[in-house]
Amino acid sequence: MTAKRNILILVGSFEMGGAESQAVLLARLLLEHGRYGVHLACLHRRGVLLDEALHLGLGEIQEFPLTSFYDGNMLVQLRRFARFVKEREIAVAHSQDFYMNVFGIMGAALARVPARIAFWGETGEARTGAQRFLQRRAFQLAHVVHANSERVRKFLIADGVPAKKITVIYNGLDLARVTTPPGFNREESLALLGLPREARRFVTIVANLRSDVKDHQMFLRAARRVRDQVPDAAFVLAGEGELVEPMRALAAQLDLSEEVFFIGRCEHLAELLAVSDVCALSSKSEGFSNAILEYMGAGRAVVVTDVGGASEAVSEGETGYLVTSGDDEAMAARIVSLLRNPARAREMGERARHVLEQRFSSRAQLENTVSLYDRLLAGPTTQGLQEAVGVRREQA
Repeated sequence: MTAKRNILILVGSFEMGGAESQAVLLARLLLEHGRYGVHLACLHRRGVLLDEALHLGLGEIQEFPLTSFYDGNMLVQLRRFARFVKEREIAVAHSQDFYMNVFGIMGAALARVPARIAFWGETGEARTGAQRFLQRRAFQLAHVVHANSERVRKFLIADGVPAKKITVIYNGLDLARVTTPPGFNREESLALLGLPREARRFVTIVANLRSDVKDHQMFLRAARRVRDQVPDAAFVLAGEGELVEPMRALAAQLDLSEEVFFIGRCEHLAELLAVSDVCALSSKSEGFSNAILEYMGAGRAVVVTDVGGASEAVSEGETGYLVTSGDDEAMAARIVSLLRNPARAREMGERARHVLEQRFSSRAQLENTVSLYDRLLAGPTTQGLQEAVGVRREQA
């Protein structure tokens, strides 16, 4: 029997975030698939997703703690990492975020890992000049740059990454995450979430409150406009971070204290989306939003800003609406139209779930990722690896 080839998934930490959740999901999918041996490594073994990662049964999750890319510890950890991947006979190193692009791909190159995959999932200019320099170097050392949307791919090409080096594999969603359990009861779910049980129509945003890139200010300005036209509307912000209190203050300034509910990190996502009438996202920048996939998987009509890969997931007027970033008036108008026509919202949500099942399921993500690994490992040389990728881009 041929020994399994070993895959190493690299992630900065296990804090709640898009990259982190995708890393844990991918590890689970590959483990269940069974063709490859699966390993996880991180820079910091902490975060709310760590328990989930540990319960996968992959063994020890190796940690390579960094404080800087520019000190002696970086060299110490790189040497440790190179020894680790050689001992584990890693065939594919697949990064999931910026920090592991730099550290992990560099270490994998030192260890001569046969296939090295960097990742990029942003379309904004959030990185410093020094970080962008390191990122470009990491991309040079990688055989493939994995982009999670076509818009990210175009961003990378404009930034100088050779088009033949980029492959697109969309994020996937495990539908079980947004499927309500048997015996779902709306009133009980509202109580579980700490939301009012009187008749309300809920507009929900699921996004961390750690950065203003999610632009909760736009969402709250839109909420004020919606409340003026739909008095029984209420607004749920699911997420945690240092911006909670500033956004709570803004809600008060907008005279929305009684209509806006901050519920923190949501432990009951399926129930939250099930009681939501419309789901929104007001981001200024994205790569490919996991929240949009969750909304669609739950069968919700969506109103989201047209950033990153949003237009690749949402069909305007069919599965939801796209609005310009910062245009709270347009967002409010679309939300109001859906609240006033619940049958239309339900139809949109049903179509959205169908699209999700066909194009953005965890099954599609797994198939495309395994196909990429197989092609890379079939290449006899680094040049062959790059040429193998260049002939095709993955589409979910």
